[in-house]
Amino acid sequence: MLEFGTAQAAPGEISTGMLNAGETRHGAAFGLPVAVVNGIDEGPTLYIQAGSDGDELNGLAVVRSVMQQINPGEMAGQVLVVGILNYHGFQRAEHRNPLDDTKLNRAFPGDPAGSSSERLAHLVYTQGVQHADLAIDLHQGGTKRMINEVRVRCGPAHPLHDKCLELARVFGTAYILDEKGPDGQLARAAPDDGIPLIDPELGGTVGWDDASIEVGVQGVLNVLAHYGFTHGEPTYPTKQVRATGFEEVYASRGGLIDLAVDLGDRVETGDRLFAVTDVFGTVKEVVEAPTRGIVWRMRRLPMVATGEQVMKIGTGVEFL
Repeated sequence: MLEFGTAQAAPGEISTGMLNAGETRHGAAFGLPVAVVNGIDEGPTLYIQAGSDGDELNGLAVVRSVMQQINPGEMAGQVLVVGILNYHGFQRAEHRNPLDDTKLNRAFPGDPAGSSSERLAHLVYTQGVQHADLAIDLHQGGTKRMINEVRVRCGPAHPLHDKCLELARVFGTAYILDEKGPDGQLARAAPDDGIPLIDPELGGTVGWDDASIEVGVQGVLNVLAHYGFTHGEPTYPTKQVRATGFEEVYASRGGLIDLAVDLGDRVETGDRLFAVTDVFGTVKEVVEAPTRGIVWRMRRLPMVATGEQVMKIGTGVEFL
């Protein structure tokens, strides 16, 4: 019997339930929605979580779709799923946990006697992540426009780097960011415990968008097929791009942005990126690329003030 919170599944079964996570301000118990998929045959364990940032919803949509497609009667191994981690942020559609004003993906591996975010991180880390052979932490790019990418955050010198990079390539987005992340990220903590983990960033939107969700669904199905959970055939892009860092590009003048590039465009040093105009169209500033790379992320709104970031350029680009 496979158990995760109140979810219990015998071989060949799926079960959903709740993982007890404490009490709310009015004293009622609350839990995180969890699921277990117990394959009919022996095999590895995959951990998947979504919603560690309360306003990043594409991952939740990926989980919902994947759970409708998995057949445990034709599967090997086990899958442990946390559908929504940042319970309090999700209820208010906020990025951070409002109880401690913390970005939950900076709290791993957590602390059972710490803040709300540290306790939630510790709960899923000890009850889910540490029981897995590999893991996926689903994210999206917030409210800025962003390409679909997978992040490898353990750093190139880490002993699990190659396994994390393999997992990222298998997930199958066209773009991979291979850059060491900040302390407290699950994508840093899990590899330190010997568990390869990737951090897909599924586009940037308000709410969710079907195109990025479909990329995430196919990515999870790719992982299941490649690592022997299912008999499906992975679908990979013909070419993948890896970047190892970012160059941030800012406006020096305020006004309206007139873009000369779009997401995914390759740029060379000196290429025109955008102009800033006044409200009548008079050009106040032309901004050129400070380096060669890929347009990775950009501002959604057309207006900008002095010193505001307009876009990020992926640097150290390599075609895999």
